Parts: sequence; C-alpha cells; structure tokens
Amino acid sequence: MRIIDSFRSLKAYCEKADFAGWDPYDGLNSKLFKALPLVGRSAVARLVWIQLFKRCPFNLRPLLGVAKGHNAKGIGLFLAGYCRLYRAVGRDESLAAYLGTPDRLMAQIRRLADLLLEMRSPSASGSAWGYNFPWQCRREFLFPAGEPTVVATYFCAMALFDAFELTGDVRYRDAALSAADFVKKDLRRTPCGPGVILSYSRMPGNDTIYNASLLGSALLARCYSYDGNADSLNLARESMDACCSMQASDGSWTYGVKPVTSWIDSFHTGYNLMAVSQYMRYSGEKGYEDALSRGLRFYLDNFFMADGSPKYYHNRQYPIDIHCPGQLAVSLSELDEIESNRPLLERVMTWTIDNMQSPDGFFYYQKKQGISSKISYMRWSNAFMFAAMSYIVDNQ
Repeated sequence: MRIIDSFRSLKAYCEKADFAGWDPYDGLNSKLFKALPLVGRSAVARLVWIQLFKRCPFNLRPLLGVAKGHNAKGIGLFLAGYCRLYRAVGRDESLAAYLGTPDRLMAQIRRLADLLLEMRSPSASGSAWGYNFPWQCRREFLFPAGEPTVVATYFCAMALFDAFELTGDVRYRDAALSAADFVKKDLRRTPCGPGVILSYSRMPGNDTIYNASLLGSALLARCYSYDGNADSLNLARESMDACCSMQASDGSWTYGVKPVTSWIDSFHTGYNLMAVSQYMRYSGEKGYEDALSRGLRFYLDNFFMADGSPKYYHNRQYPIDIHCPGQLAVSLSELDEIESNRPLLERVMTWTIDNMQSPDGFFYYQKKQGISSKISYMRWSNAFMFAAMSYIVDNQ
C-alpha cells in the first residue's frame, strides 16, 4: 500500500501539471541565452550553460526564461504507464478507487497518444521523436530541438503500440510501425563483431552506444511482430549479435565501444536487459538467453545495496540517479523476474520513496553525497518513475 500511495501522489502531481515541466538539459531554451547570439555560437558556452542549469541545486529556469513544456519521451513514458494502469484496473476493479476508472484512464490514453502523433519529427523517414530543447553533445555537435533519437523514438513508438492494442485506433499502430523506417533508413550502421551497432541519431558521433542499438533492435522486433517485415528483423538481429558479442564474461556491458564510453552503469545495463528480453519476445528467437541470464545476475549483484539504496556505477554509488531504482522495476517486469526478486524491489522502492520523493509527490533527479537538487524534472524524474511504478501496480 505504501507504493500505491506514493504512486497516487506522483500521478496527482503530474496530472495537475498537465505532464509538462522542466528538464535537466533544457538550459538552451533560456530566453536570456537566445538573446546572446555571439555566445550562443560557441560550443563551449553552450556546454557550460547546460551544465550550469543541470548542476545548480537551485532552479534558475524561472529567472532566466526557460518555460515548461511537453517532452515526447516523457509523454511516451506516461502513455505506456496509463496503458498498464488500464490493464490493471481491468483485472481488478477495486484498483479503480486508487488509480482511476477505466473511462478516465482511457481518456488519458487517447489524449497522450494523440499528442505523440502531433510531436513527430517532420524530417525523418518514418515516425520519430526528439526532445523539446536543443542540446550540445560534448564539443562535437549541437542537437537541434526536435532532432529525433532512437531512444526517444523507442519509448514513443512502443507506447503507441500499447495504445493501439487497447483502443484499436489504427493511427497509433501505423505511426508506430513507420518508426521502423527511421531506424532502417536514417540511422548509421557501424560494423562490430558479427553484426552492426545502430547510431543514436542522424547526427554525427554517438554511433557505438549499446543501449541505443539494443533499443532499436527491440523496436524493430516489435514492428516485425505486426508486419512480418524480414528486413526489420534482419537488422534487429545484426544489432543484437553485435551488442551481445561485446558483453563481458561477467555479464556486464560498458556504455559503448569507445574508451571514452567505458563506464558501467546501472540503468543503461537495465535498458540492455529490457531490450534483449523484448527482442526475443517479439521476434520469437531464443538465442540470447545466456546473455540475458549473465546480464541479469551482474545487474542484481552489483547495483543495489543491502539497505535498498541503488548505485549509479558498479564500483561507485553516487550520484544516485532516479533512473537507477526506477529501471529495476522495469527490467524485472520485462524479464518476468519480479516475484523471485520482490523483496529486493520492495527494499529499493521503500528507500527511493523515503529519500527521493518530495512531499508534493514528484521525485528528485539525483541524490548526491553533498547538496542535492530537488528540482522537479518531468521527463527525467517523474515520467520515468510513473512508468516504473505502473509496472509494480500491474504486477501486484
């Protein structure tokens, strides 16, 4: 009941905000920064500005003209969460008193799905989504606002498939299916071992990130489960083969291939496990059980403390990011491992509610050893935890 009460508080907060808010990386939306064109042309200045907003424990956004907005990935996470709530209430009508009636939940599902249709990138080969702010990726390149990524597209398209399965509205299915064209036509393919790694986006760089490529595989596999397109499945398998060949013998993955991406962290490991499991489910192929089993064992053994506190890295705890506890619920559910790990999940969620949830209902972005930011971030913190907690509700 503690988790249900926490979730109800989060749900009320997000609905009151109409699912709009700030983001850790939205500093370049500042009206003040846009009024400084010479400074705005400098990659270093953009990086410094973004990090100032991200790292400052005090919210500079109201003062410096950053407006709240809808973020496509956040909307996708909310949509998928409402679909799980709708299914949960359908199985147990008593949950309607806590989560909302089927009619109210369906109204939210349709509204959020329609909003995602409106938020698609107009320049991609198929349905694709990006973020509602520009952001600088190190010093190499600037992502324009709305520039689609495979990660955002995965969350949005998968949610639209969920919405189609509940509503029967073919617009949602067709939009999600066309996301395969974005993955197949717009993303680069870097040869790696027995396969290829899909790029994070159309922008240069970030071409060898495992979780991005694996999420692309999971999305292509789900598209294949609808339309039987062999090209989608073949590319998904090539990405799976490449990424799984790079898994270490202990079950771990670094973030990416290059030395600069050689860290091992909690929630991206969880992404990898989720994507491998979904690929096998939607493709019908069962050749990756060993990678999944070794990866799950490494994940559970290395990223959670005895008291329920999560770790960011396998060898270091701080800063504890809200994605770390949230992804545990997602990965365990997707791998059908919640029941066998429920005591761990309950310890982690209890710690998270006690240490990272505001009395107002929203969740904090990170907990640090020193001063922690308690700014409400709609995509990064609240949408992610909404989706994560909806898995727990759906598995009560």
